[in-house]
Amino acid sequence: MSPIAIVKSTPSQSRLSFNIANIDDLFPGFALGNFAILYGSSTVLPLSMLLCVRAQLPYQLGGLETNVVFVDGGNSFRLYDSSYIAQLHKLDPWEVLERIYVSRAFTAHQMTSLVLDQLQNAVGKYNSKLVIISDIARLYLDKDLPKREARDVFNQLTIYLSKFAERNRVLVIATYLPHYLSKRNIFFKAIVCGHANVVASVRPSKHGKQFVLEKHPFFKLGRTAFPSENLTITEFMEA
Repeated sequence: MSPIAIVKSTPSQSRLSFNIANIDDLFPGFALGNFAILYGSSTVLPLSMLLCVRAQLPYQLGGLETNVVFVDGGNSFRLYDSSYIAQLHKLDPWEVLERIYVSRAFTAHQMTSLVLDQLQNAVGKYNSKLVIISDIARLYLDKDLPKREARDVFNQLTIYLSKFAERNRVLVIATYLPHYLSKRNIFFKAIVCGHANVVASVRPSKHGKQFVLEKHPFFKLGRTAFPSENLTITEFMEA
């Protein structure tokens, strides 16, 4: 009898998964080098908190064994949600939070500087394979920012993130939270989804919410049932 081969996951083979049954069946997870967009519903925010925790897990458990750089464009980082998710994964909440390096931007100029001027150094300094850009468009939707400047800079920012992810073999995930409907908002969403190579959304359905895989280099696109947006964080995670 020939010996049984034990196959171990390696960084190049690994994927960062949500560990949510329906979603994982449709979408096994993000790979290093992806520039991904999550949009459509405020549910994408707890999803990003979930990924911040799961990224710290071993490769064999659907993680990346990595620290996380969290660039916060909407003051959206949820410390208590992250702590609770860590407990559900049987991890020490304080140790998990210490491995998430949060940088907050309060203006579009600060966000641009954090990404274009400081992100490269931050990823190296904190040895991170996951970058979350939270509420990526919010600051560029400021009416005080000239329309032409906002469009040009946002376009430059998203092109940079796409190239940055591929060049550094880092997973970059941006959340695009709901904002008032405007031509600028529609334009920004089209830009960022066009430059990303993975696009997924959470949308309303007849029976609650659905997760939709809209763009991927090789996975089959589709949709699947998703826990209701009205669930608490506890119910959401347990679902």
